Order: sequence, then C-alpha cells, then structure tokens
Amino acid sequence: MAIAPALAPTRDGSPDHGPATIGQYLIDRLQALGVEHIFGIPGDYILGLYKMIEASPIQLVGVTREDSAGFAADAYARIKGLGCVAVTYCVGGLSLCNSIAGAYAEKSPVVVLGGSPGLRERDRNPLLHHKVKGFETQAEVFEKITVASAVLDDPLTAFAEIDRVLGAAVRYKRPVYLEIPRDMVTAKQVSPHRTQDAIPPSDPDALREALDEAEAMLTAARRPMI
Repeated sequence: MAIAPALAPTRDGSPDHGPATIGQYLIDRLQALGVEHIFGIPGDYILGLYKMIEASPIQLVGVTREDSAGFAADAYARIKGLGCVAVTYCVGGLSLCNSIAGAYAEKSPVVVLGGSPGLRERDRNPLLHHKVKGFETQAEVFEKITVASAVLDDPLTAFAEIDRVLGAAVRYKRPVYLEIPRDMVTAKQVSPHRTQDAIPPSDPDALREALDEAEAMLTAARRPMI
C-alpha cells in the first residue's frame, strides 16, 4: 500500500454524527471535496455503492468503456480539482490502467473506486468471475500507479483510510485507489471517527521564511523572471 502522511484533524475536532456506513461516508467526503459527477460503468460488485451514489446529490455519468471513464475523470480533475471513476472488479478496474497511469504522470488527482467480491464470498477461495490470481490482484496493480491506496475491508479502519487516501489525492495531485468489497458498503462504523482535513494547515513560520527568501532572490536579481 502506498503511504500518505497523517492528516490534521478538522479545526472543530467534531466527530461525525450518527453511525455512518462506509459507502455513505465515502460519498459524503467526495461531495465535501467538490466532486459533483462520478464517471463509470456499473457491475455486480459495485452495484451497492452505485445505489448509494444515485441517492446522493452526486450525478453518475455512464460511458461505454471503462478506459473512457478514466479519461473523462482525468479531464474533470484538471478542470474541477478532483475527479472520480467507479467501476467493478478486475474487468472494470484493470481497464482503467492506461488512463490512471496517464493521470499519475500528468499529476491529475483522480479517485478510483473499485468494487470487489464480498469478504464472506472469499471463503475456500472460490472461482468467481473475473478473478485474476488472488483476490488482491486488482489492489496490487493499482498500488503501482497511484500515490495512495486502501482496501476498505475493516469498519475499524475504513473511515480513517478514506480520509488518508483522499487527502493524498488533494495534497499530491495524483490518482488514488479505494477498493470496496461489496458486503462492506453498508458496514457501519463501530467506533467514533473524527474527519481529517484533506489539506493540513501550513506552518506559518516556514511559510514566512519561504516568502522572505523568495523576496530576497527577486530583489537581488538583475533581470528577474518567474
């Protein structure tokens, strides 16, 4: 899993109200970060999350190919500041590799939401459709082309992981990956969670020092050009 730094708590430090579900919390955080449209193609492993998105103010934009959804989310991110694409397991997710790798190279913050088989479906390693090698294959692929990633398979850690991964997208302006087993979409938080700011406050002393240094360089330059 790619590592992103811990983020500062919200200024008021207030916990979320009520026992939110993993899926609803994710949608709420995306909306708070300015996401108004999510691109993608539905599939059985992500239908539960799609249903939640349809009930939210965020508009789903369907396309004919997953790679097209990735490029659309990339363009959206460049215009709006943060893009999002939601696809099903492997046949959907792996089709995004080219567009998401391109977004990484071009520093475009795209959130990839990937559905996956439920945890209870994985007992005895069944042969489920579009499974490649192990159940972790899709997550391992996206670790290589994103700045942060997480599999939301534990209600104890999922809410903090959502904050960490979305914060990395906003801070580093690169794609991130969140995988949601379909039986975790409606899983509720089991302990209080304090939402983390997507961008930690800057250090005022370090900022002042940097500005003073830049000002001194411009003042000393005979022909300054920025």
